[in-house]
Amino acid sequence: MADRGTTDRRLRRFLLYPAEAAAIHLLYHLFALLPVDLASAVGGWLGRSFGPWLPFSRRALSNLQAALPELPGRRRQEILRGMWDNLGRVMAEHPHLDRLWDDRAGGRIELVGAEHLPRPTDDRRRPCLMFSGHLANWELLPIGASRQGLTLTSIYRRPNNPLIRELMTAGRRAGRGRLVPKGRDGARAIVAALAEGGTVAMLIDQKMNDGIPVPFFGRPAMTAPALAQLALKFRCPVLPARTERLGGARFRLTVLAPLALPDTGNRDADIRALMTQVNDLMESWIRGHPEQWLWLHKRWPD
Repeated sequence: MADRGTTDRRLRRFLLYPAEAAAIHLLYHLFALLPVDLASAVGGWLGRSFGPWLPFSRRALSNLQAALPELPGRRRQEILRGMWDNLGRVMAEHPHLDRLWDDRAGGRIELVGAEHLPRPTDDRRRPCLMFSGHLANWELLPIGASRQGLTLTSIYRRPNNPLIRELMTAGRRAGRGRLVPKGRDGARAIVAALAEGGTVAMLIDQKMNDGIPVPFFGRPAMTAPALAQLALKFRCPVLPARTERLGGARFRLTVLAPLALPDTGNRDADIRALMTQVNDLMESWIRGHPEQWLWLHKRWPD
């Protein structure tokens, strides 16, 4: 008899993954047929109407309770609905990523702080790191960089379901950047890109079990140190990039001045100090628009 693990894998492969892929492909192509604003609105309605009833919402509410205990329960429920609204919009906007930056779309995206970006016309390119989080529509950063003449090397997590991997990466290619998956091969590609004077973008707000504990909303959170390790190795600028949803399918992308790199001579202390800066900044962004952050991650220990 097959063990429980083998049975679960077969169930996912032959039943759950195909059913999930069929539903996602159907929604994706339906959203692609709609105008951008209508697709975003429908996605938001679906998200806030059905998302709060899904089992994942229990984790989101637990995270909200841990991070923002001062808020009344009603406000946390509002943030939960807003989070699902935003997530539904992100999914519905995915087929339209290549159009959101189109000037003919009426200026949907406002770019602030472009002067902080590396200049691709420089004869001697210097490596650069950019970081952001799962806020508003986080897929827009590589596209915004490409509109400034930059080609980002971006890290992404492959979907567990192999039947939707190509679909999920198709929209991201609108940024005309280089996508590298998380893992050993991706790490080598990132180091190579920086060594060649390229710009690498990371989303740094997910838990990493073998990371380092860094304060986040007043509690230790296991945090991936790769951003700080690379910044200190290459002594390169670290640019924070914030995405905000201004309403509907309109956004503001703000690139801030480079963070100060610590240099005490103690590598471990410098890594922790830099990641503390990063987490403090990410926390301030989330507090500004808590409904636009993806509260579904298991960010803190139980």
